[in-house]
Amino acid sequence: MHKHVRRLAAFVLFAMPVGAPHAFAVSKEMVQLQTQVQQLQDMLQHLQTSNDERMGVLVNLVQQNTDNMNKMMASVNALQTTLKTENDQRGSGNTQLSTQIQSLNDSIDELKTRIANLSTQVQAIQSQLQNVNSLPAQPGGTAPAAGPPPSQGPGGQAAAAAPPGPAAPPVDQLYQSAIRDYNSAKYSIAASEFGDVIHYYPQDNLAGNAQFYLGEIAYQQGKYQQAIKNYNAVLEQYSGNPKAPSAELRKGLSLIELGQKDAGIRELRTLVQRYPQTPEAQEGRSKLNGMGVRIYAAKPSAYPATSP
Repeated sequence: MHKHVRRLAAFVLFAMPVGAPHAFAVSKEMVQLQTQVQQLQDMLQHLQTSNDERMGVLVNLVQQNTDNMNKMMASVNALQTTLKTENDQRGSGNTQLSTQIQSLNDSIDELKTRIANLSTQVQAIQSQLQNVNSLPAQPGGTAPAAGPPPSQGPGGQAAAAAPPGPAAPPVDQLYQSAIRDYNSAKYSIAASEFGDVIHYYPQDNLAGNAQFYLGEIAYQQGKYQQAIKNYNAVLEQYSGNPKAPSAELRKGLSLIELGQKDAGIRELRTLVQRYPQTPEAQEGRSKLNGMGVRIYAAKPSAYPATSP
C-alpha cells in the first residue's frame, strides 16, 4: 500500500510542472509588452503636449509680427501723404522723408519674411505631429525608423555617408546682415551678401531688394553705368518688386549723372506715368521741374507747320 502511494505521489509531482513554465513565460511577456505599449503612449502624449505648446508660441509670434507690420504700413502711408503735401507746396524733394520711407519699407519686407518663415515652421510642426500620431505601436516600444536603411558595402557593412555640403544662412538672416553692412557703409561686404541672397534664393521676394541695393552701392560709389545695369535687372526680372519705382528713379538720375540728359528725362517721365502715386514719382516730378522740363512730353501736332 505504501509503495503504491509513493508511486502516485511521484507521478503527480512529475506531471504538475509540465505546463507551468510556459504559462509563466507567456504571462511575463504580456506584462512587459503592456508596459512598453504604455510607455510609448506616454511618450506620444508628451510629444503632442510639447508640440501644442510650441505651436501656441509660434501662432502668438505670427500675430505679433502681423500687428507690427500693420502699424508700419500705417506709418508708411502717413509719411507718403506728408511727403506728397510738402512736395506740392514747395516743389522740391524731401530727402529725409524719402530715406525714412525707404527704411520703413525695408522693415516691412523683413516682417513679411519673418511671418512667412514662422508660418512654414508651424506647418512643419503640424505635419510632424500628424506623422507621429499616425505611427502604429511597435512591439518593444520603439517607433519605426524614419527614412531608408543605410546602404551596405561589400561584406554587409554599412557604407559611410557623404559629408554634407555647406548650407547657406536663412534668407532673412542673410538679407538683414547685408542691410546692416550697407547702412554702415561697408559696401564691399554688403555687396557680397546681397549677391549671396540672389545666388541662393533667386525666387525669393528679397532677391529683388538685394538686386536694387547692388545698384545703390554702385550709385553711392559713383559707378553709374554699373548702377544702371543693376536697376535694369530689378525692372526686368523683378518688375513687381516694391523697389521697382526706386530703381526707375535711380536709373533716371544715373543717366543724368552720365550726361545722358534726354535718356534720363525719359526714365523720369516713365516713372511718373507708371507709378504716379508713389513718393519716387513725386521726387521725379520735382527733378523735372528743377530742370525746367515738362513732366509729360508734348504731343506732336496733327497739323503740319505752315510757312509764313
